[in-house]
Amino acid sequence: MSDAIQCPCGSGKDLPSCCGIYHGGTPAPTAIALMRSRYSAFSLGLGQYLYDTLAVDQRKDFDLEEFNASHGETKWMGLEIRQIEDGGLDDETGSVEFVARYKVQKDIIAHHELAEFKRQDGLWVFADCEMNPKQPQRSSAKVGRNDPCVCGSGRKYKKCCGAVA
Repeated sequence: MSDAIQCPCGSGKDLPSCCGIYHGGTPAPTAIALMRSRYSAFSLGLGQYLYDTLAVDQRKDFDLEEFNASHGETKWMGLEIRQIEDGGLDDETGSVEFVARYKVQKDIIAHHELAEFKRQDGLWVFADCEMNPKQPQRSSAKVGRNDPCVCGSGRKYKKCCGAVA
């Protein structure tokens, strides 16, 4: 049995063979690899890694001293990846929708975000985010009783698929 701790990102791998590779200096090859390694860095208190993997224009908003001082107050509980768009080996941009759960004192918080990533000087970096992203509204046309049936039979909807049995 291995003494290596399991990676916090939820991959099921041990830390040294998962996100630990990126924490050690190997650039993340994809946006999702960077996303997972950043979650692990939050969990492990690796503030410098978090700072280093921010786009230059995002760094002004990250207070490394504040992160380091408050890290011990947060217990990270899990990462759920909901959707990935682009961000592959040959892409320049990508996005990852995720929910990260954590506990501060007695409060359990679900942090839902659509994170945007881009390549900067050839390396993946966190570029921006949308908090609590909403899925686009789906709309469908309402079929009236006297409209042609949607099945294409040529009959009125009320005499076809809309008929009450």
